[in-house]
Amino acid sequence: MDQQRYDNLKLGERGAIVSIIAYICLSASKLIIGYAANSEALKADGLNNATDIVASIAVLIGLKLARKPADEDHPYGHWKSETVASLMASFIMMAVGLQVLYEAVISMFLGKQQSPDLISAWTGIFCAIVMYCVYRYNKKLALKINSQAVMAAAKDNISDAFVSIGAVIGIIGSQFKLPWLDPLTAVAVGFIICRTAWEIFCEASHYLTDGFDENMIQSFKETVLKVNGVEGVKEIRARNYGSNAVVDVVLLVGAKLEFQEAHEIATRVEDELKSNSDVYEVHVHYEPAKIAKA
Repeated sequence: MDQQRYDNLKLGERGAIVSIIAYICLSASKLIIGYAANSEALKADGLNNATDIVASIAVLIGLKLARKPADEDHPYGHWKSETVASLMASFIMMAVGLQVLYEAVISMFLGKQQSPDLISAWTGIFCAIVMYCVYRYNKKLALKINSQAVMAAAKDNISDAFVSIGAVIGIIGSQFKLPWLDPLTAVAVGFIICRTAWEIFCEASHYLTDGFDENMIQSFKETVLKVNGVEGVKEIRARNYGSNAVVDVVLLVGAKLEFQEAHEIATRVEDELKSNSDVYEVHVHYEPAKIAKA
């Protein structure tokens, strides 16, 4: 792993730490004021942020483990530690989301008579603004270091800002003699938590089962075909290791080429693909074009 990738991972850790600090402060504020002001929506939003603390810690641990160099048990390095951590975080988030849904539905059926104090609405507005600022920071950082994990954290940040706005709408609406609107908003928050957990689970499991974006594979193929000396691409595959890709390609080259000439073409293909910042490793095999077509 080169020094630039080490530096990028360390910068990614900074983004995770910023998210953790923000979530701890906001979650504590929402839960304390939510219970004091009798707001189901704000309490649900606070629990949502509590799950985000776990998710951010998982990202931080994954980024730290990903910086470990390759060893005998992990010849390709520890890049996938980040993805495994995200998968575990999705399970925790789903459990909390279902708990929020259960408590909100029970509150609705029991019939909530008292509207929450308006301070809970001001708390939600303040927290939404803070989370939007964290989102801007993490998005800028993710684009700078080309990190899927940090970009996912940024998307979670903006989602949380919208959840807070939704909670505020429910709280304000309950002031107009509609106390049931507050727990109804909590139900919506619970669904959002579960949906976010499901999306994280699907993405993580897709990467862990070596799923890969077909459009990116087509882009890699087009890059290979532009290399001088390449007559065709028999096969090209790729898989993810964290935010990096490992590409396997079988080239078709001239049947009459000397070994050294074919090897130079393969080297050019490898260098061209690695010029893409997402590609970490390339495995190139070449075959004579006429024999392969026969």
